[in-house]
Amino acid sequence: MKKNDALQALKFALFSASAGIIQVVSFTLLNELVLPNINIQNEKIMALLSAEYGVCYLIALILSVLWNFTFNRRFTFKSAANIPVAMAKVFGFYLVFTPVSTWLGNTATDKGINEYIVLAVTMLSNMILEYLFCKFVVYRNQENTLGDKKEKADK
Repeated sequence: MKKNDALQALKFALFSASAGIIQVVSFTLLNELVLPNINIQNEKIMALLSAEYGVCYLIALILSVLWNFTFNRRFTFKSAANIPVAMAKVFGFYLVFTPVSTWLGNTATDKGINEYIVLAVTMLSNMILEYLFCKFVVYRNQENTLGDKKEKADK
């Protein structure tokens, strides 16, 4: 691994850790305070909310992904890639990762595994897989191009 790749992986891990804090805090607030105290009369909505792990996880995941994408595009990969295209690629990653991880998380918690252990394992898997996906798919041939775009705009 080259020095630049190691530094890039470290930056990604640090930004992912900050996104992880957002995910854990929002998951905990939803899991401990919000969902247990909701009383909705609509049976369909209550049926959806009865799978508490999945609902808490999905909301927390969305918040952390938005945070992580924004900072990693700018500071880790330094990419001037088309933001909607890059976000669509990341969205594609999560179209696969989210249902699989939600299903596995619900299955694990239904079998009695603590939801915070499940969340930690899922978050670690997410960080590793997303880094590889961003490095080799989202920002392939587009890393360190942010300065080039600024220089062209300044001229």
